[in-house]
Formats: sequence, C-alpha cells, structure tokens
Amino acid sequence: MHPHLLPNLHHQHLLGAASLWLVAGSVLLLTTLVPLRTDLLGWTPTFWLVGAPLVVLLVLEPSLPRQLLALCRPRRHAPYRAVWH
Repeated sequence: MHPHLLPNLHHQHLLGAASLWLVAGSVLLLTTLVPLRTDLLGWTPTFWLVGAPLVVLLVLEPSLPRQLLALCRPRRHAPYRAVWH
C-alpha cells in the first residue's frame, strides 16, 4: 500500500465513523430510547449522541456546513439580457 494514501483513507474512516455515530445517536434520541435531558445526567446524553459527533465532523471537514447549505439553496441562473440594437 502506498504511504501517501494512508492519511486520506484514515480521514475517510474517521468521517464515516463520526457520521454513523451522529445518525445512530439521532435515531436513539428521536425514538425516545434515550431522553434528551435527565435529572441525574443533565444534557450529557444529548451532547454525547449529537453534539460530540457534530464537533468531530466539523473538525474533520470544516467546509461541510457550506457544502450542505449549497445543496439547499436554489441555483440562480444568470438573467437573460435583452440585446437592443
């Protein structure tokens, strides 16, 4: 295996693990298997199931929020200009 490919492969594995962690944590919270807040733990379950994987994703891919916002925005087409002679 080429040594210059290892960092990229490692980065992709970390991204995949953080994404899976975020999805699994969100499913647990949405299906109410784990409450958002408890008297004993406070907001700790929510942080470890949603907040921490979001932080990991943002550290690994700082441009991710811009990429996601670009997907949501409608593309603007250049206005057609009437050419008058």
